[in-house]
Amino acid sequence: MSAATTAAPSGLTHRQVLQVLAGLMLGLFLASLDQTIVASAIRTIGDDLHGLSAQAWVTTAYLITSTISTPLYGKLSDIYGRKKFFLAAIAIFVVGSAASSFADSMYQLAAFRAFQGLGAGGLFSLALAIIGDIVPPRERARYQGYFLAVFGTSSVIGPVIGGFFAGADSILGITGWRWVFLVNVPIGIVALIVVARVLRVDQVRRNHRIDWWGAAWLCVGLVPLLIVAEQGRVWGWGSPRVLGALALGIIGLILFVWAERRLGEEALIPLRFFRNRTFSLTATGGFIVGLAMFGGLALLPLYLQIVRGATPTESGLQLLPLTAGLMAGSIFAGQLISRTGRYKIFPVLGAALAAVGLFLIHMVGVDTPFWRTGIFMAVLGLGLGLILQPITLAVQNAMSPREIGVATSSATFFRQMGATAGTALFLSLLFATVSGNIASQLRNAGPAFQQAISNPAIANDPANAPVIEALRTGQMETADLNDTSFLEKLNPILAHPFKAGFSDSMDMIFLIAAGVMVLGLIIFLFLPEVPLRTKAGAEALEEEEHAAPGAQEALKQGVAAVSPNPEAAVPDEPAPASTPNTDGAGRHRREP
Repeated sequence: MSAATTAAPSGLTHRQVLQVLAGLMLGLFLASLDQTIVASAIRTIGDDLHGLSAQAWVTTAYLITSTISTPLYGKLSDIYGRKKFFLAAIAIFVVGSAASSFADSMYQLAAFRAFQGLGAGGLFSLALAIIGDIVPPRERARYQGYFLAVFGTSSVIGPVIGGFFAGADSILGITGWRWVFLVNVPIGIVALIVVARVLRVDQVRRNHRIDWWGAAWLCVGLVPLLIVAEQGRVWGWGSPRVLGALALGIIGLILFVWAERRLGEEALIPLRFFRNRTFSLTATGGFIVGLAMFGGLALLPLYLQIVRGATPTESGLQLLPLTAGLMAGSIFAGQLISRTGRYKIFPVLGAALAAVGLFLIHMVGVDTPFWRTGIFMAVLGLGLGLILQPITLAVQNAMSPREIGVATSSATFFRQMGATAGTALFLSLLFATVSGNIASQLRNAGPAFQQAISNPAIANDPANAPVIEALRTGQMETADLNDTSFLEKLNPILAHPFKAGFSDSMDMIFLIAAGVMVLGLIIFLFLPEVPLRTKAGAEALEEEEHAAPGAQEALKQGVAAVSPNPEAAVPDEPAPASTPNTDGAGRHRREP
């Protein structure tokens, strides 16, 4: 039979699966393109809005809202169906993108990015949940290439497009970097049309309560803690504001746990999940990996642009070794998992390689040749590629099919939580230490630097005058680094201590990230190897609902996840002709 008519294990034909994938890939492309475009343009945005040190606000505001909304999307989509919430996520993301293009300060941009993050929280988690519904774990690698094409394409063209926009003074009368956000609008409109037309997924309506109190207490708990991570260096770690925010955050988290325990099965993140060893370990490991990965990755574009002097476009292209490594690792892991059904080795090996890659990157400096830096980035990317897909696969395989949405979004939540904390902490640490490192480099500058200062031609150059004056008055340690564009015009000899100071701070952070990744490696060593199901989530759910009451309850409680044969928990008995959740022919109702 042709590929167009061969039935996928979920009961859908290959062509029908590809139609669903088309809608999912557009949503994923929208989110992944935004990340790569903004990363390559953030330095230009920060310089133009005179707030580079406030970059963490822009980054973490987006991550906070996307993180907090992720489990809510999973819960709501499990109850009401995935399609309508996937469309809502795209719409919110597009509106937030358009608003971000009008920002006049870094704090306005942070607020608009926070709204944009409310949409982003549903794009990744719902796409992964829908794939879990229609494609069984063992067969998922068959369609993995399409997702890799999306991430690969966005990773290649995103930094280039972002660099082009950031490097342009204006396009059609609008400041170049603002197109970084405006470009999402036409892509998002196309995505809405395509998803509305082609995305057809089964929906089984379930009557459940929405855990609004859990979502509220989660916000109360996380937001103050993340603000402390970003603002602690400014407020003072022992200041009343920091201590008050910490107290509020801890109280919020305690109330969140209380609310989740009180609601039981209706909770936003059911505490029962943590009794499942696979879920608890992947959640913990995902948090640690997110902490190290995003904390480190946030600095790479800054290193390439500030320390190496690359333009935004050049830095985007120079990140290609990282992208190539990530894609190679994902393809390798996906193919072997599909053939062998075993996945534990990949996050273990991936965490080890990522730790080595981060350690190697911490040794680069101002004068390190790029070929060496590129190899180090490729090692890091290869390690990350081996981690990300297998741990999501492990969670989906270990949990009941009826909980794929909330389980996937919960696991994604912890990884995003680590990403948010890592970005806030590491960027805060960068700007807390860079002034001191620059001052140290200036004090230890060699004879060439002293001669340059004394050279009248250099000293009288308007581009060098502000730095020369600050050096003579001893105000260099308190210099404002919110706008680093002066380094592009500064005499190379005078600029070297500044670049070396940034490099020293970044080297320390990459070393810390490597140590954090080692903790992730230790966690993954204890990950159980659960045989992968051979049925898609929707098909397994149908069997579960038609199972005998005892077996049905066992599946709900995750007994199948720890059984040597997860499918054995479902008795082989014929399905009734009609159930409350099916039409007269015994088929699940489909979402319009």
